Amino acid sequence: MDLPEAKTLHEKRESGTGNPGAVLDPGAAQSASGETRTPRTLFALKSGDLFFVADSHGDVVGDQDGLFLNDTRLLSCFRLTLAQQTPSLLASRLSRDNVVFTSHMTNRPLPPLGGVSLPEGVVHIERQRVLDAGRLYERIALTSYAAQETILPLEIEIRADFVDMFEVRGMKRRKRGVTGKPLCAATSFEFSYTGLDGIVRRSIVRTSEPAASFDGALARFPLALGRHKTLILHLEVGPERDAPPPDETRWRQACARARRAMRRKLKRGASLRASNLVFDEWLQKSRADLALLTAELPSGPYPYAGIPWFSTPFGRDGIITALQTLWIDPSLARGVLAYLAEHQAMETSAFRDSAPGKIMHETRQGEMAALGEIPFGLYYGGVDSTPLFVMLAGAYAERTGDLAFIDRIWAALERAMQWIEGAGDSNGDGFVDYARARDTGLANQGWKDSNDSVFHANGSDPSGPIALAEVQGYVHAATAAMADLSRLRGDDEAAARYGARANHVRERIESAFWIEQDRFYALAIDGDGRPCAVRASNAAHLLYTGVSSQERARAVIDALLGPGFSNGWGVRTLAAGEARYNPMSYHNGSVWPHDTAIAVAGMARYGERDGVVRLLSEMFDAAVRFDMRLPELFCGLPRRGVGDAPVGYPVACMPQAWASGAAFMMLQACLGLSIDSRYGVRVRRPRLPPGVDMLTIGGLDVGGATETLTFQRVGAHVVVYSDRHFGGAVPINNAAEFEAG
Repeated sequence: MDLPEAKTLHEKRESGTGNPGAVLDPGAAQSASGETRTPRTLFALKSGDLFFVADSHGDVVGDQDGLFLNDTRLLSCFRLTLAQQTPSLLASRLSRDNVVFTSHMTNRPLPPLGGVSLPEGVVHIERQRVLDAGRLYERIALTSYAAQETILPLEIEIRADFVDMFEVRGMKRRKRGVTGKPLCAATSFEFSYTGLDGIVRRSIVRTSEPAASFDGALARFPLALGRHKTLILHLEVGPERDAPPPDETRWRQACARARRAMRRKLKRGASLRASNLVFDEWLQKSRADLALLTAELPSGPYPYAGIPWFSTPFGRDGIITALQTLWIDPSLARGVLAYLAEHQAMETSAFRDSAPGKIMHETRQGEMAALGEIPFGLYYGGVDSTPLFVMLAGAYAERTGDLAFIDRIWAALERAMQWIEGAGDSNGDGFVDYARARDTGLANQGWKDSNDSVFHANGSDPSGPIALAEVQGYVHAATAAMADLSRLRGDDEAAARYGARANHVRERIESAFWIEQDRFYALAIDGDGRPCAVRASNAAHLLYTGVSSQERARAVIDALLGPGFSNGWGVRTLAAGEARYNPMSYHNGSVWPHDTAIAVAGMARYGERDGVVRLLSEMFDAAVRFDMRLPELFCGLPRRGVGDAPVGYPVACMPQAWASGAAFMMLQACLGLSIDSRYGVRVRRPRLPPGVDMLTIGGLDVGGATETLTFQRVGAHVVVYSDRHFGGAVPINNAAEFEAG
């Protein structure tokens, strides 16, 4: 079995057979009872490596949702019914801090149980859920407003299939382990699976009330409920056989612990407050989503890429998320750098696409990874993670001045550069390239890693190895970063060598990738040295890394802001009119918030101001229509007018780390703000988003001191107040450059 036989996730997405991470499941979900409910809004909770995806009712109905731990699904069905009927949904939501899920429901007409039938809408069901310390806690409160006492025929359908995440994604295995027979006691239901890796995995569901019966899947609780009385049923799910029985005290303690843990995450770094309440809500939601996805690893905080498919450390995603948020929270960058340095490749493996010095693409903990059925246990098939790693180290040192940490990972940085300058350039043409070593790996190894994302202008596939435009930009920035870091460490000889190399890389990019007739950069150079003369958003990353001349940058910016790329909600990944353009595809015309954010940051680097404000405003408008949570991507169909809304991509992950971080990268670009630990805060030509008249950044750590900045609209200008500038808060006109610290 290999990936081509089973289809990769991205192929599944293109064919429409995947599953959503959070917003909308386009496929009909059918339960064991045969009831169909579609479309389904999905909600995600996460704590460490445990996460839960369920619908608005709080149900897992046997589709591709469930309770997951370490890439294994521990619950594949978890469904509440009354007399085998799904209650009517009133409302559902996540708490603002993403800790508690709540669903409000009511009964449908119920048949009599030795008395009169119960009319519709007289029993209120409040279902709440939280994850804490590797366990799921659920509280079901039932309140009757019926005229008489009633017996509620409550049922909980429970199943555990223990499938690997890659099986959930559609891969077929030749052989699986042994599933144990469900074990039942009065208040517990145990499910188990012994994998081919020899590990026994368990899900034990405990209840505060004894079940009247359990048939291996359906637990029945006939509950006597008096008029205007409330009865509470507690459930917990975890692997422990000797856990205490669930009750109200344990529920409250779990909620308190989970909320304290979330508050600690949210307190990291600077705080942001905007005068516009809706814009402020977007910022707070984005911050809460990043906190939800961030795991506390021994090496430090690490943002997992996204739920459900990518709830694990990814190299590229973690680095870009850290770059997006570096100005407000450098601790995330430090955690990412430490983890990736610890997991740097030390040997060559065709199966894992590894070579000494490479930075990992992703890691997995499931049974299939442990057995080597897939290469993703620790996989290095990402061509961009290694230069991005060095880029982030340079940016982190500039932001914090933490050279002691840079010294700690210096050997890893040097190994990364050795790969970049050696094995990373497989054909010796001076560009870092990729070609998967085995068919089990990814065919395309840049951030656009679907099978059809790299092509020539006529739509044909390029020969390998392939050198992507944005990767060369990352190499330029990484090499320049090593020059700066070497200088800070007192090695002037290495600084000069890296500086000269960075200039050479930049000249080579400008020479080989620029297509004069298109006034744009090629998407890639193929193995025959032929440019893929395709107008793709990859060129915007060259602006972000400072490769382009001012003249060429202006041409790229004009194109990105023009109708070919801009759809009114952001920047498309591929310009309309290109051979494989499809606004409903995964990478060939869709809009990715993180990609638009990098384009915005690149534009700001070259002095563009109006376009930066416009794209930030468009992305904010999109966020509002996605209920303040930007998805991994959405369709690139054009915006039609004031009342229009962006078209969602049905299998997009949500929340996704670099989609959440996009808000902060774009805001930084809009404010014209940069921070250097040596020189303090710099603000150049600040702008505020439309509708935001004041924005305050509090608790900003600059060189070990705390600073508060306030941006305020005054007439046609934006002025900046600092509580450290010349010993007090003073306004600075937006035409000038402001420095503090």
